[in-house]
Amino acid sequence: MNFAAMMLVAIALDLALSWPGALYARIGHPVTWFGALIAALEARWNGGAAQRLMGVAAAAVVIGVVLGLTTLLQTLLPQSWIGVLFGGLLAWPFVALRSMHDHVAAVARPLIAGNLAQARHEVSMIVGRDPAQLDEAGVARAALESLAENSSDGIIAPLFWGCVAGLPGIAAYKAINTLDSMIGHRSARYERFGWASARVDDLVNLIPARLTGLLFGLAAGAKAREALAVMVRDARAHRSPNAGWPEAALAGGLGIRLSGPRIYGDRVATEPWLNGTAPDPVPQTLARGLALYRRAMGGAILLIALVALLGSFA
Repeated sequence: MNFAAMMLVAIALDLALSWPGALYARIGHPVTWFGALIAALEARWNGGAAQRLMGVAAAAVVIGVVLGLTTLLQTLLPQSWIGVLFGGLLAWPFVALRSMHDHVAAVARPLIAGNLAQARHEVSMIVGRDPAQLDEAGVARAALESLAENSSDGIIAPLFWGCVAGLPGIAAYKAINTLDSMIGHRSARYERFGWASARVDDLVNLIPARLTGLLFGLAAGAKAREALAVMVRDARAHRSPNAGWPEAALAGGLGIRLSGPRIYGDRVATEPWLNGTAPDPVPQTLARGLALYRRAMGGAILLIALVALLGSFA
């Protein structure tokens, strides 16, 4: 089956409809189903002396269940264009191009209009840091960092694994990413229990994160060389082995600095700057960032279309 063509169907549905609120209210979302399973396992298994082992088991159960069910579904699809359409329909919930853009645009509008309070509220929907501590530059940085990182793990990575393995690839990736977001934290509760989930997430994002950085760099137009140079120079300075690649490329492409120190609750995280000699973003930088995002994601769609075309001749 042409998995890349299946991903194109999912992308088209996402761009046209996103994930409708009425549908969410009726059945939820597959990621919330994954989350419910993870929460149930965590409540029962996270404790005692064997936290790391039980965390490995929890990750294996979640990934195994998702892989098993989606592999079964994929084997039931007809090996024809009808199977591609139905496969794309099933993959649709795992694609988030439109919602990512909408979330960051919701921050950009009030920030550009000078409504810092509303911009802080909107950015609190997509980042974990304390919005009350953020000035205009801080809000813009937080939104742009979320745009870069989530372009990788919310869009490019699931589509990459979907092109590789179809429905099991995209669904299992989202299960892994949900495990990491829920229990892959370096905290007293999750340091040991979430160890396996965090490591697997790092592994499956290695290629997609670098691909996302490359897409951002190439989409920067006249600043492409600078964006790619910043990415190569600064990406490894980031606390994450993967998030630094798209963030550094976006910073270079926009001519601004990202990352740096930030506040989470009562804790100050002293992170290094990416493109640190550049100025802070201003409110209008968010509009430029969204334009760069649209060009980069357009490039990704063209790349998937090329893979689908080549797959049709295989």
